[in-house]
Amino acid sequence: MKNLWNNRDFKPMLLEEIRKPFDSDDYFFEVKFDGFRALIFASPKEVKIQSRNIHDITYLYPELQSIKKLVKDNVIFDGEIILADEGVPSFAKLQQRSHLKKKTSIDLAKHNNPVTFMAFDILYENKDLTELPLEERKKHLNKYQDTEYFVKSKVIENKGINLFKEIKKLNLEGIVAKKKKGLYYINSRTDEFIKIKNNNRDEFYIGGYIEKENTLSILLGEYKDNKLYYVGKVSVGKRQDIALKLIKMKKEKNGFCNLEEEANYVKPSLTCFVEYLERTKSGHLRHPIFKNYSLR
Repeated sequence: MKNLWNNRDFKPMLLEEIRKPFDSDDYFFEVKFDGFRALIFASPKEVKIQSRNIHDITYLYPELQSIKKLVKDNVIFDGEIILADEGVPSFAKLQQRSHLKKKTSIDLAKHNNPVTFMAFDILYENKDLTELPLEERKKHLNKYQDTEYFVKSKVIENKGINLFKEIKKLNLEGIVAKKKKGLYYINSRTDEFIKIKNNNRDEFYIGGYIEKENTLSILLGEYKDNKLYYVGKVSVGKRQDIALKLIKMKKEKNGFCNLEEEANYVKPSLTCFVEYLERTKSGHLRHPIFKNYSLR
């Protein structure tokens, strides 16, 4: 077994996804926060922050250096970096912070738009903890005190359906169900831990597509004041019915009033239903998923 503290070239465990929440005595349930997944390597001397794709992002969030005051040993935390806007995680504001390059801008942002690390797991505490069941790892995690920049994810037992109802009211991202006896598998995706997203579903016009090797990126739009506004792309396989139908359609001029992109434009006579997490400030869809289509 590799030493996770010394050999850090690994990715955190990823979750499978299902559509409907459930109740179970065998699972812990937690709120799924809309942020950046990260591993924090903390010692009393320093804090290193690693993204889910093994990039060093320590320099972006200097305020998280305070986490070193919480630990007495070498510790690896797993969690989510979030940025709250009026008490609600704002992915848009977090993205803005992640694009900062200059040290002066980052130092200013840590005061004006500070982030918080939402810790939901612990992988290492002077020894590897990944082969312990989650309920035991949570006991290790619970020893660490919440602060302004470090908060432990709250666990709800048994009642996943009620928790999901509450996050829908608050329009949060979703919930996560984790087997109490579940181990931690680095570099893997497991169905022992499951995410259930609070997706929106709407109907959009299809104004064109971009053809790739095995997929089509469908250009989605909606009408406002009799103008077709582009809201994003959604991918489908080339063998799907909608893809075959679009490829056969007559090519038209670009019908979008706010898009200038090389593409195959068609008459917006087809619509499709798309599930998505939320809209950006510019009205674009985040994490769209194609569901089905219909003729107008």
